[in-house]
Amino acid sequence: MKKLLAIAILAPVALTLSAPGSARDAARVDEHWLLVTDMWGTPAYSTLTLVSDGGRLSGDLDGDPLKGDASGKMLRFVATDAKGTDYRYAGTRNGAAMAGEADLADSNTPGTRVRHRFTARRLPERPDGPPRTHDFSPTDYSNLFSADRAPVLTIWPGDTVRTSTVDSGGVDAAGVTRALFGNPQTGPFYVAGAVPGDTLAIHLKRLTPNRDYADSLDSVVGRALGSSLVAKAGDLGKPVRWKLDRAAGRASPEGATGALKDLSVPMRPMLGGLAVAPGFGSAPMSTGDTGRIGGNMDFNEVVAGNTVYLPVQQPGALLYLGDAHALQGDGETSQYALETSMDVEFSVDVIKGRSFGSPRVESPTQIMVLGQAGSLDEALKAASTGLLQWLQQDYGLTLSQGAQVMGSAVSFTVANLAGRSVGVSARIDKALLPARSKPMP
Repeated sequence: MKKLLAIAILAPVALTLSAPGSARDAARVDEHWLLVTDMWGTPAYSTLTLVSDGGRLSGDLDGDPLKGDASGKMLRFVATDAKGTDYRYAGTRNGAAMAGEADLADSNTPGTRVRHRFTARRLPERPDGPPRTHDFSPTDYSNLFSADRAPVLTIWPGDTVRTSTVDSGGVDAAGVTRALFGNPQTGPFYVAGAVPGDTLAIHLKRLTPNRDYADSLDSVVGRALGSSLVAKAGDLGKPVRWKLDRAAGRASPEGATGALKDLSVPMRPMLGGLAVAPGFGSAPMSTGDTGRIGGNMDFNEVVAGNTVYLPVQQPGALLYLGDAHALQGDGETSQYALETSMDVEFSVDVIKGRSFGSPRVESPTQIMVLGQAGSLDEALKAASTGLLQWLQQDYGLTLSQGAQVMGSAVSFTVANLAGRSVGVSARIDKALLPARSKPMP
């Protein structure tokens, strides 16, 4: 049922329609709202544009045209999809809020209608002028990648956000516990105009640790440990604090002696967590898990200067970020990387009408696909399949041509061994590829 995959957008004030090209047409403004239909206790989100011309209503619901009428605070409208199915809404609006009843077709029983309550909130309109920079200071955090958490901020394609994260244990820049452990995330950020079937491009501009230490372990994850060392590894798992020399951009284990007393490694700040909300019918995902939407990817190429592409599953995408690392080796073999809090600056774009099956990352020199699954074999298949699809979709290569490029130049890295799922990345140098047939923003 298409309407059950959406969030609606309606007008609280009368708008004026007129002939195209007229002064009245130039002043026309479409109102946008987020509508939630209660489907037997499960919220379903939809997008709608509603325009009022006197008492007559027009617009669209998830792209399907609608007609209706309004009188005072009362309104009703009917949207019709490509199959001729009607979706009927009636309710009241009061300023930036709306509530009422939806009359929908029962997908299990032809000819039967079912009624559900709905609510809606008006979305802010895009400010005039060029893209803006937003400073957002989080006051709480999420341990779920969820479509049901209220957005913390509405942004538009081209906008930049400056914000911060706590570490994976919920500790902030001042060393104060602000959230439950388990990779608490900042967000979600509602990206106006993003709908299911689009791609969200997240351009990471700046990732800066905002305190002078990070926490890790002296552990080795079981997936990376041979049987000959299992017995000896019983004493591992002790906490290790790292000193962060932010001015020099280097890290060293605190109180290290012996062979490690002079160890100093260059920091490469990254985000372990980056995700959009799962789609309708999918449960909220733990911030310790991964999927098509991204998640706790722990991929050490999610760094400043790179762009991450995630397939939009919900209206507004609902972008979450967190679990910052000052540095992480491939696979996060110590279970914890150099876990710290971070100042983050990013911007977003929306690629309309394009989607794919696995998270993608682009650096100035490479394209990368992250395959995530329960085993390394399945993760590798997802990564290589996703890279072949990218070569076909954006570079115009045939499957045969893509196979030849991969066979001669692909690189694989183990992105994540520490989570419930594992990650494998497949990457190609862009210098080896033809010009892009479909440029990315």
